[in-house]
Amino acid sequence: MVKDFFRSIRFAPLHLVFWVLVWLFYVYFFSYTSENSSFVWWFSASILPVTVVTTYVFSYLLIPKYLLPKKYLLFAVYSFYTVVCSLFLILIITFVNFIFISEFDITQMPLLTRNFVFVLIMVYLVVIVLSFIKLLHLTHQATRRNKELENKLLEGKLLLKQKELHYLKQQIHPHFLFNTLNTVYGFALKQSKETPDLILKLSSLLDYILHQIDKPTVLLSEEIKYIEAYMGLEHIRFRDSLQVSFQKEIVKERVVPPMLFMAFVENAFKHGTAIDGILKIDIDLTSKEDKLCFRIKNSVSLLADKVESHGLGLENTKKRLDALFPKAYVLKVDKDESWYQVHLEITHN
Repeated sequence: MVKDFFRSIRFAPLHLVFWVLVWLFYVYFFSYTSENSSFVWWFSASILPVTVVTTYVFSYLLIPKYLLPKKYLLFAVYSFYTVVCSLFLILIITFVNFIFISEFDITQMPLLTRNFVFVLIMVYLVVIVLSFIKLLHLTHQATRRNKELENKLLEGKLLLKQKELHYLKQQIHPHFLFNTLNTVYGFALKQSKETPDLILKLSSLLDYILHQIDKPTVLLSEEIKYIEAYMGLEHIRFRDSLQVSFQKEIVKERVVPPMLFMAFVENAFKHGTAIDGILKIDIDLTSKEDKLCFRIKNSVSLLADKVESHGLGLENTKKRLDALFPKAYVLKVDKDESWYQVHLEITHN
């Protein structure tokens, strides 16, 4: 502990200059009503080491090792020992100067040097002021380190969340491509004349994915165009067996995460069932000042298997919503005898 104490003290030239100023401070005050300058100089020089050691013990040992870590009992005990030792040294120095400098003649001693209490006050005035400054400095350093640590933790959490979102988006890509390529493959097997148009629409969708999906956000209008392009592709596949309604009310343009609604749209086509030979899908999208509402419902049949979820895409979308809009969204899924409905509402502060 003693080695660490001396290692922590860096005797910069500024320290030396400061202690010279403290010595001059002592000389000035102890010279009051006295012309014995020789005694004042020696007396000030003799109590200066006590002031230096006491100050460094408090500033570099007791405060950082006991006071700041809130070891108050040890701080009080060691402070008491330090004060007692400094009192003893000041007392000895006073008597030594009385014996050797004033030669047992108390009248040769300046008035203020005879007052032991005043000498003690002068020493501890310097000690307390410097210790307080050191305490403020250490507190500021600790606050800054804590702030830096908090920032690093926040950066780590943000990086982790970004990696998680990237992973989820990477899962959505294969999910979308698998469904769409199956459609193209089916048309190709039938040698349909609409296969080139289907490939062209797919190319447009892939262009959107390649250029927009890595962005954190896209314009809502761009996302709507993407949904409409996908619906156009599905129209080719379903032909007359599909009835889609897409109602939009965009009061305020805003930005949204790319492909935020695609899992719901894809699953409506994939898991919906035709009633009387027609698959019905209704989509409502409303963007107002304070909220964004998305509702989609698709027809289902009582004879179809009960659907607990709409697959991997829906689960990934839920995770994205949790990461992007924690406690700022409501997602409801309802199913009755005719319709499967998903309602998403995102609140914007």
